[in-house]
Amino acid sequence: MQIVRSKLTLIVFSVLLYSLVGVGLWYGYATPSHARAASAASTNSQHMFINCASRTTCADVWNSEQLFGYYVGHDEPSNLFYSNVPGSGNRMRYVLTLPSDPSINNPTEPGKSYNFELHPAFWFGMAMCDTQSFPELLSTCTPDSDKNIVDPAISPRHPGTAFMEMQFYPPGWTPWPAGVSCDPTQWCAALNIDSLSQNPVTGQTLNATCAAKTGLEYVNFAFITKNGVPQPNSPPNPVDSNVNTFTPNPAYDMFMNSGDQIAVTLHDTANGLKIELNDLTSGQSGSMTASAKNNFGGVKFAPTGTTCQDVPYNFHPMYSTSSEKTRVPWAAHSYNVAFSDEIGHFDFCNGPNAISVGGSCPSGNTEGMKTDPEPTDGDDNACFPASDSLLVQVSGCIGTNSGFDGMPYQNVWPDGNYTLHPTPIRFTSPLTGPTYTVNYSRTAFETDLPIVENPNVCNINTGAGCTLIPLTDDNTPAVFYPFYSITNSQSGCIWRLGNHMPYSVNDFGQNAQYGTLLNQAYTGLGGSPITIFDDFRQILSKNPCTTNQ
Repeated sequence: MQIVRSKLTLIVFSVLLYSLVGVGLWYGYATPSHARAASAASTNSQHMFINCASRTTCADVWNSEQLFGYYVGHDEPSNLFYSNVPGSGNRMRYVLTLPSDPSINNPTEPGKSYNFELHPAFWFGMAMCDTQSFPELLSTCTPDSDKNIVDPAISPRHPGTAFMEMQFYPPGWTPWPAGVSCDPTQWCAALNIDSLSQNPVTGQTLNATCAAKTGLEYVNFAFITKNGVPQPNSPPNPVDSNVNTFTPNPAYDMFMNSGDQIAVTLHDTANGLKIELNDLTSGQSGSMTASAKNNFGGVKFAPTGTTCQDVPYNFHPMYSTSSEKTRVPWAAHSYNVAFSDEIGHFDFCNGPNAISVGGSCPSGNTEGMKTDPEPTDGDDNACFPASDSLLVQVSGCIGTNSGFDGMPYQNVWPDGNYTLHPTPIRFTSPLTGPTYTVNYSRTAFETDLPIVENPNVCNINTGAGCTLIPLTDDNTPAVFYPFYSITNSQSGCIWRLGNHMPYSVNDFGQNAQYGTLLNQAYTGLGGSPITIFDDFRQILSKNPCTTNQ
């Protein structure tokens, strides 16, 4: 069986992306006033959910055309970590340094960039149990166990699986819930758990009534709070979630300064996965546990009828270890324990015509950098006027940039020029073990470019035409694609993402680091396996950036 993708699906997606008024996170709720956002959170209980048929920060599924009727996805250059040590799949600690931005003066200066223009989020991930999620063939999932490893090429009977993303959101632009920022100058973070209501063997999905309320790919969402409990009247589960759930509130949520060092700890508990953020710079801390007590839950898989039921659930990590075999069987990527950046979104929308919040960039305006303005096209969606920004006054769009010509594909990534460009995302390799002293033995680089690239050029069934430097709509290579490098510091080796930077020890071949095409197996209709090329991946035989114990 071949997976058929067409340019039409990309065009349809661009048209539909942010026209889903009233049915998801992008129904138009936004305010440039932080105080007004906090006030709204205390009173507004209107139902709202993350609609992964349009939201930019969901985990990519391998068969979005089949699931949603059009392509949904985004570009995610990733760094994977492997270890055979028991517990390495469910217990780890990173030290993250949050990036800083250039001054807000002259924000449209040629070559100038900000974190919100490069990525609406970045995250640390892990595979999770969810008995109500794909492939819907088993009623149990043993937490923290490699007994859950099932190769779709051999059997479809994998335990129900979700994927957790511990996401960080940049400051300074349009505010949540419609935008990407929590605050004019401070970062915030949220625990996201993505699940999929689909049985690939029968082809059944969640009934239409419930899917309209939660989405087929549903998300449990909770900001990291100071006391480890979701904000009042802010249930994380998608059946009960509301505007409050997605509206940041500084009275409860943990906000962090650019440049702060954050210890990011992920570990299982009796009540589910717990995320702890300890700000080593300011001394503050926050946490969140994915527990039924905190109103996390699965969506009962009911392919027929009209019921929509929350199943209170403690979300536990799925695997004991982390390797090529510890996959989420419905996700485009191959990973379990990983860091990833979410790029490929922001593009400018400049010109004389007014921009409606969440709408498309009007015809007659221009996209692209100030030095290279171009007419607007079909992927200039989810746009916001400069007046909606919390701090940096620029107009732009954050829909999927399928033309690979937006800001993330320009030579504006961290390179040591901090007058024009942000500082890089910096993080240590994770440590595992009872006291977080054990390094992961191997790493890998991976990007899901094949499923994002033009299907008329890149054939994911054969890999023909798929390129490490993606092609723009003009079939010319993108100007730039970010890559990982390492440097040494007093505390040991540090990973960085961006361009070549001062004091770089190893750039790993820059874009060549993402390796070669990866042929992965998925479960098709009737249970037969399908193999497609969703990713480029290179596995390093040794972790080149171990962390001091």
